[in-house]
Amino acid sequence: MSDFTLKKGDASLHAELAALWERSVRATHHFVTEEDIVFFRSAVRDGLAALDVHYVERDGRPAAFVAVGGDKVEMLFVDPEFFGLGAGGMLMKLAIEAGARYVDVNEQNTGARGFYEHLGFKTVSRDETDDSGKEYPVLHLALTYGL
Repeated sequence: MSDFTLKKGDASLHAELAALWERSVRATHHFVTEEDIVFFRSAVRDGLAALDVHYVERDGRPAAFVAVGGDKVEMLFVDPEFFGLGAGGMLMKLAIEAGARYVDVNEQNTGARGFYEHLGFKTVSRDETDDSGKEYPVLHLALTYGL
């Protein structure tokens, strides 16, 4: 599939993973304002501490990461340099095997929505705003097989 190496994340990587998050968001979330990227940057970095984080590495640096809380994928982000190379699928397989059954996705992020649907997730509900109250509709997805 690839030459990605799966690794367990720790606090020493949180700043680097937050920078990866930002590169990914800038490439995929064209609907998010610059002000909101700044707003979310520290929340993402700080939020990683409470989650189970794994990442894939290529050439000695993180290429993508997944952060799971309980049975929910809270974050999945791939560095744009590695889009389409299997890093996201590899991390979602790990998360699903560990019991993840739910994920949220911005409604406007049609690429991510299609990715999750391809893995067997289906929309079960929708909110008009995100968890911060910002006007980014969020779709709540559940894994439909094996439940």
